[in-house]
Amino acid sequence: MAEEIDVAQPADATVVASLPMREQDGEIRREFVEEIARAIHAADRPLLRAVVAELHEADLGDLIEALEPDDRVSLVELTGTDFDFSALNEVDDAVREEILSELEPETVADGVRELESDDAVELLEALDEAGQEEILDKLPLFERDALERSLEYPENSAGRRMQTEFIAVPPDWNVGQAIDYMRDKPNLPGRFYEIYAVDKAQHWHGAVALDALLRSRRLVPLTELIDEDRRRVSVTDDQEEVARLFGKYNLVAAPVFDAADRLVGVITIDDVVDVIEEEADQDLKALGGVTSDEALSDTVWTIARGRFNWLLVNLATAFLASSVLGLFEGQLEKMVALAVLAPIVASQGGNAATQTMTVAVRALATRELGSHNALRVVLREGLVGLVNGLAFAVITGIAAVLWFGIPALGVVIGLSIICNLVAGALGGILIPMVLERVRADPAVASGTFVTTVTDVVGFFSFLGIATLWFGLR
Repeated sequence: MAEEIDVAQPADATVVASLPMREQDGEIRREFVEEIARAIHAADRPLLRAVVAELHEADLGDLIEALEPDDRVSLVELTGTDFDFSALNEVDDAVREEILSELEPETVADGVRELESDDAVELLEALDEAGQEEILDKLPLFERDALERSLEYPENSAGRRMQTEFIAVPPDWNVGQAIDYMRDKPNLPGRFYEIYAVDKAQHWHGAVALDALLRSRRLVPLTELIDEDRRRVSVTDDQEEVARLFGKYNLVAAPVFDAADRLVGVITIDDVVDVIEEEADQDLKALGGVTSDEALSDTVWTIARGRFNWLLVNLATAFLASSVLGLFEGQLEKMVALAVLAPIVASQGGNAATQTMTVAVRALATRELGSHNALRVVLREGLVGLVNGLAFAVITGIAAVLWFGIPALGVVIGLSIICNLVAGALGGILIPMVLERVRADPAVASGTFVTTVTDVVGFFSFLGIATLWFGLR
């Protein structure tokens, strides 16, 4: 529960100006948020506009999330044209949707017009089709058409991520003409790292890096500077593949082409960093059986509903693992120590499998693991499981003997630990690979299946070996 802010006293502009926004550890200061909340309740437009104008979009996003829900919309309305709508791309999806749904369409449309195309598309993605249409109707026809084309591309594609603002010049120009063009052009992109040489039909001739351009004399033809082999991206390429391309070839920008091989946009490194963060966040959540769009600002019902399905699957697999214990009900009644130690075997195997699975899922996602090295990696993980199994067999065996005073029990649990750690290692690598082969997401489904394998193998190996060793049948 958020602490209630005292708004009885009006905000002091001097205090706000002298008050740092963040603590030394980077957390936003509660006192700063309190002063902004007071200014909102007092409708102090000059103070709020002065503060908002000084904040980076990321800091403004953090401030919005720190405010109470009712104050967020008021902040946008009171600051008017000084509010940077790109800050809404820095907040949780649920917060963004709530703010956009409460603002007037004209207000959102005015804010969208000030954004670069990629930021505008990202903002509009938060709305349903009806909401998007309502905002787009308020835009000039040219701007509307450009955004609609971007929104028609597949979700998580390069077409959605690209910005349609770029600098294109004829290939027969020289350096001086290109520089003069950029000086005279009123609306250059907010940031750019290269210019592109294209013909009248927007067909590609090559890219010219800014550093090469600025180091050359004015009369040098662009054809001498053009890089015809520049790495390019298709509008339908998955954003994760684009991020991988940037990482592999150390790119800071990449031109984007449509099906007709026409230059239609550019993706820059700041967009790719966002993609990498999103994909890592999705993979991490998927490994825990959490939906990729779950956010801290979601309601209890939304979170509970999102987590229910995988919990239900886990329950079914838990019954499967427990059924193995039912096969040895008689043996468990004869020796209580078996019931005490069985969970240890299953737990060790599960932990080992999780370690292997985490590495395997990440390697599959980055394309480091494939058919060319699959056998070697599987054998390596199996040997790692065997080595750790032998080590923990000794440790666990000694602990079991000291605990229950039964030497044979140490041998039984030691052998089962070896079996389960090897099984866990192999399951942790093979299950993600099989899921990848059948085009299922390994990050989403691996955890449940791997845990089931280690539980079943752990219980069965321990109780089975104990039955054979002690002759408990």
